Amino acid sequence: MIIVNVEANGWLSGHATFYGTDQDPATLGGACGYDNTFHAGFGVNTAAVSSTLFRGGEACGACYQVICNYRIDPKWCLQRRAVMVTATNFCPPNNNGGWCNAPHQHFDMSTPAFLRIARQGNEGIVPVIYRRVSCQRRGGVRFTLKGQSNFNMVMISNVGGSGDVKAAWIWGSRMRKGTWLPMHRNWGANWQSSIDLRNQKLSFKLTLVDGRALVFSNVVPSTWSFGQTFSSRNQF
Repeated sequence: MIIVNVEANGWLSGHATFYGTDQDPATLGGACGYDNTFHAGFGVNTAAVSSTLFRGGEACGACYQVICNYRIDPKWCLQRRAVMVTATNFCPPNNNGGWCNAPHQHFDMSTPAFLRIARQGNEGIVPVIYRRVSCQRRGGVRFTLKGQSNFNMVMISNVGGSGDVKAAWIWGSRMRKGTWLPMHRNWGANWQSSIDLRNQKLSFKLTLVDGRALVFSNVVPSTWSFGQTFSSRNQF
């Protein structure tokens, strides 16, 4: 049984709907740049979040516990059911006062995730309460190398802890020791640097939104090539 004291436990009010049932939930990486949510470590329990929650892409990888508010909508909400979803996409605003417009706090969930907390039917939008929770991931943080020559773009995924990356640095084995190069968010979970690091071992340093930091030393071998993904042994 799930007993919720909204004010005491930091729960917030919002709404949720779901993607079309004909969409493959594994492909809903969208504005975060996750090519496949399974490969990224997130499974099918994912959601596109409104601009208030998306924070320009900073929320990519963040985890939320979501409960359908049975007290407000007993017809469509399943009682005492909760689901943990990862933010993997952006629910864009429109000009007609839509649910994804600021200041709404909205989750456009994958169908499997939505049906964990609500009945299947034509309601479409249900009231929810939600809170941030720690992300529990299997294995280490993953780094997917994209780009070409001196343009390095790295997709960072399967991040535990708060899940959302605040800052990232990269270091190549031919660089001066301790000289970390700041990376910049290109879009979503993709971070970039403009230096040729081919044929070098690569290390990364990440800081999450909650302030936790971790170094991933030599996680990428010098034989790497663009398009490869490397999993570290470290996790938040």
